[in-house]
Amino acid sequence: MLILPAIDLKDGKCVRLTQGRSEAVTVYSGNPAGVALDFVRAGAKMLHLVDLDGAFGGQVGNLASIAAIRAAVDIPLELGGGLRSLDNIANALGLGIDSVIIGTLAVRDPEMLERALHRFGNARVQLGIDAMEGQVAIAGWAEETRLDAVEFARQWRRRGIERVVFTDIARDGMLGGPNLAAIRRFARESGVRVTASGGVTDKADIRSIAALEPDGVDRVIVGKAFYEGRLRLEDVAEFNH
Repeated sequence: MLILPAIDLKDGKCVRLTQGRSEAVTVYSGNPAGVALDFVRAGAKMLHLVDLDGAFGGQVGNLASIAAIRAAVDIPLELGGGLRSLDNIANALGLGIDSVIIGTLAVRDPEMLERALHRFGNARVQLGIDAMEGQVAIAGWAEETRLDAVEFARQWRRRGIERVVFTDIARDGMLGGPNLAAIRRFARESGVRVTASGGVTDKADIRSIAALEPDGVDRVIVGKAFYEGRLRLEDVAEFNH
């Protein structure tokens, strides 16, 4: 199990949203690179970055903050949010990002995502599925679709996707615990490697998600629990490998 601290970027700051609502924002730091470095010093082996301005606006923003984070740390970085063209993806990877997470583009322009997979490879291109009651949401969770999350993942597995970042929107930023049943079902039925996201509150939640490794859940993203001091990366080092 690999534990990925999340750094959500908005207006150049490190923030967290509640259930993805742009108006429900809490600013934690004006120095995202410093936050990244603190996580590395605490034992992080990989970081999960989200460009919230890009997610809501459709164009990659926060480039200066992303570049500063890349310059500050030497561990792998993954990035999601606003990556809706081949140029966006190429530019992100050109900044030194190790892999990108594609969500909206997979729904709106699947052929372009297929081209990205062909050009950059499935080690550098992941699929992001944000689910509300089992259905895919896009555009920073602002738009709901009628696509079944599991079937959508299966379709993309057949097209070459190997990893999905699966977010349970209802649990994200709520500190109410992850939806273990939904994560387990998604992993078992989709057949992809899964990065779980949403709801992690404490060490017991990490332990519960680690128990899903045989089902294909081998990474977990943690955000608000770290920022609000409910969990320390040092306290879950035994699971972080």
